[in-house]
Amino acid sequence: MVHKILTINPGSTSTKIGLFQDTTEVFVQSITHSSDDIAKFPFVIDQFEYRLENIAAFLSKQNVSVSGLSAIVARGGLLKPMVSGTYQINAAMLDDLKHSRYGAHASNLGALIADKLATEGGCPAYIVDPVVVDELAPVARLSGRPELTRKSIFHALNHKAVAKRFAKTINRSYEDLNLIIAHLGGGISVACHTSGNAVDVNNCLNGEGPFSPERAGTLPAKQFADKILAEKLDINTISSQLAGKAGLVAYLGTTDVREVERRIAEGDQQAELVYNAMVYTIAKSIGAAAIPVRGKVDYIILTGGIAYSEQLTAKLKEYVSFIAPVVILPGENELQALAEGAYRVLISEEIAKEYQG
Repeated sequence: MVHKILTINPGSTSTKIGLFQDTTEVFVQSITHSSDDIAKFPFVIDQFEYRLENIAAFLSKQNVSVSGLSAIVARGGLLKPMVSGTYQINAAMLDDLKHSRYGAHASNLGALIADKLATEGGCPAYIVDPVVVDELAPVARLSGRPELTRKSIFHALNHKAVAKRFAKTINRSYEDLNLIIAHLGGGISVACHTSGNAVDVNNCLNGEGPFSPERAGTLPAKQFADKILAEKLDINTISSQLAGKAGLVAYLGTTDVREVERRIAEGDQQAELVYNAMVYTIAKSIGAAAIPVRGKVDYIILTGGIAYSEQLTAKLKEYVSFIAPVVILPGENELQALAEGAYRVLISEEIAKEYQG
């Protein structure tokens, strides 16, 4: 039996959807939403009907009926911290997402849309490895201030999918490997994976860790506190200076690593300094990620969109290859990862987990 799986991944200005037969891609499409259209909605959750209508219109053009689907699976949003896995969408999950109890983000719309379409089609709806997957070791949770607990928010979907795919290529089990995985994108997350768990990782959503194309990274705390007080910054400005208007874009006015590399090739010394500094902070994070397994790392995996840059990955390898062999698996492949997560449940390789609100 071939399973037809529809995947949905809402982003800030686009909704990516894909159709898979088992785990083989039939098509992938990115539905772009104009800034003017998005601006009409005061809150992210208000975009639900708009995005649903866009998806329905596209599926109609492709002659895809939801009644013929085996499952619909969406990227998970900001939910209660949870262990890795595929979760069946339930009322508790939908309620938390509708009320943005753990934060507002475009990805929150995924489960809502998947549930609506799945109800119409009479098939199950899932999410897989949302950004709030939390497998931190107890010692990794303490920050230095009792009232401030470190949170696990990272590119869990791609981390887990890449790790499992790579393990199969070397005839090993993901659970038997000690891996350092660095997802290199607009935000950068670096995690230590051991015994099938990401036991330490930076909260890349809020800018912690290395600096990146649009994240500040971990800042000098006292200097940033002084800046907040001196400039009387409001919470929105503070948030954007940590994530969104930080990193490469703050220094160089662009988030495009290819543009920065072009400037370097033309002799721009400031661009070269900032670029090298970003690579340096990523390398330091990779080095620190070896600590939970006391340096016994089997492989370092570089993934995400920026991992397509041969120049950047070569520089990183110079820094960190003494720790373990470096494997480069570029791209995010999130729709593929969603399909794989649903497929494992459909063929009873895994049991879908239940979300507890």
